[in-house]
Amino acid sequence: MDGYWFKSTKFEIEPGEDQEVIPGMYGRQLARWLKPKLEEKGYTVEDLVNPEWGRCLLCSRDPFMLWVGCGNMINPKLIGENSVLLCKEQIVWRCFVAAEVPHFMRYLQKVNTAPAIAKLYSELGEILCAVPEVKFVLAP
Repeated sequence: MDGYWFKSTKFEIEPGEDQEVIPGMYGRQLARWLKPKLEEKGYTVEDLVNPEWGRCLLCSRDPFMLWVGCGNMINPKLIGENSVLLCKEQIVWRCFVAAEVPHFMRYLQKVNTAPAIAKLYSELGEILCAVPEVKFVLAP
């Protein structure tokens, strides 16, 4: 499960949002839009986290961290001075699911994250498929 890759005009680039992460990396509006959709599916999503590669929605902490990553594919041809994206319609967005088991738990017991990842991945796909402005593309 490499994630979902898509184009969409639904999400705007907010001025200066890439100053919180890698220049040319966006996804704040995508993540903010996705948060209540995941909550409707029963997840208690924490506030947005900004790792350097985009945005992260933490959906669960127990018994392991389960999260959705949001961001875009960086294309140097589309980035001008000051990392301003020149053409938002050409952005390829990516959403993916990941799980992290705390180090101490790895030693105490075997934790199977696969069912939770598969469930969240399926629900994420349902959310994205329901949006007419989302057009899936092949992973670059």
